[in-house]
Amino acid sequence: MFGAKQIIKKEMTRVFTDKKLIISLFILPAVLIIGIYYFLGQMQTAMMNDINKHVSTIYIQNVPEDFKDIITSSKLEATIKYLKPGADLTKVKEGILNGNTDLLVVFEEDFLNKVNAYKKSNTIPEVKTYYNTSEDYSNAARENFVNVVLTAYEQKLLKERFGNVNQLTVFHTDVDPSTSVIVDEKKATGKIFGTLLPYLITFMLFQGAMSLGIDAITGEKERGTMASMLLTPLKRREIVVGKLISISILASLSAAVYAVSMIAAMPVMLKNLGEDSMEGLSLKFSAIQAAELLAILIVMVYLYVSVVALAAVLAKTAKEAAAYVTPILIVVIVAGMATMFSGNEEKALSSFAIPVYGSAISIQNILVGELTLPQFGATIGGTLLLAVFLTVLITRAFNSEKVMFNA
Repeated sequence: MFGAKQIIKKEMTRVFTDKKLIISLFILPAVLIIGIYYFLGQMQTAMMNDINKHVSTIYIQNVPEDFKDIITSSKLEATIKYLKPGADLTKVKEGILNGNTDLLVVFEEDFLNKVNAYKKSNTIPEVKTYYNTSEDYSNAARENFVNVVLTAYEQKLLKERFGNVNQLTVFHTDVDPSTSVIVDEKKATGKIFGTLLPYLITFMLFQGAMSLGIDAITGEKERGTMASMLLTPLKRREIVVGKLISISILASLSAAVYAVSMIAAMPVMLKNLGEDSMEGLSLKFSAIQAAELLAILIVMVYLYVSVVALAAVLAKTAKEAAAYVTPILIVVIVAGMATMFSGNEEKALSSFAIPVYGSAISIQNILVGELTLPQFGATIGGTLLLAVFLTVLITRAFNSEKVMFNA
């Protein structure tokens, strides 16, 4: 297979001696991923700070006599305006709709008397809150008012009614949850990463194969270098093997850059969001799991490169090749995303033999330490079978003068 080695060397030299390709394949993706994650985190942090600093405008109607003391003691940072009983609320509601007012609280008329008449009547008075779910300020104002002010007022009224509010509490559940949690931390970590990583891996690998494969085959056909190569003593089967291997290596390296960049940027974004749920989490694999993951990634890259190469060899132009590959990209995205919402139901063994989807759920199972040998075998077998079949088609296409010379 001397000819295949020559093709691999040629492709590697072409990529790694071209500064533009190095930047576009390995440097720019890392910069973009880290920059986007950092920017998203900064934007989210700025939005949350803006909401926290905002002084809400709250209107209250039919306010009970003792309610103002609760507002004062709660230290709610808001502009409170009291409306007279029976006042028209139309303008206030319009203000909420327009985003100029954050919240309207309306106590039922004769509220306190109805509260105190609980022994004579089963009627429970209502406190109605009007707010705009499409406005962040309004949502935050309503949440703070209900959780801080109304909850404190309810506790006050209950204390007046029964004396000791604790008598209303029959028992506590998990006062200190940390002492009662029984969890496999490795599996819990795997589930967190398993929600997103399988989709990202399947997508990134295909994206790398797509950009590289089209240029390495259709691009060379357009530039005329492919025709020159076909006229050399190299066997066309060796050209196919060399192309597939070189594109696979480069696609894997490009995907690795994406993956490392995302893993590096994720803590930055979480830190900006104030999230600590992923603090201390790390992925650890046994030697067997690492070997299984590597094998799945290798055959997945082989499949993707074969798919893209077949589309590229059949196309006359790079634009036409991209049109062929785009629908396949959508299928890959959908298959990868399916694992994000698959839940905990057990998958049938035949599911693991489905190309792309089977690889994604196998990666997911590896992350939680639940991939069985039959599932692994079905994934490798299904993916490899399709990839080999596509390779045969590519070889036949390379042997066709009509296809290779765009006749």
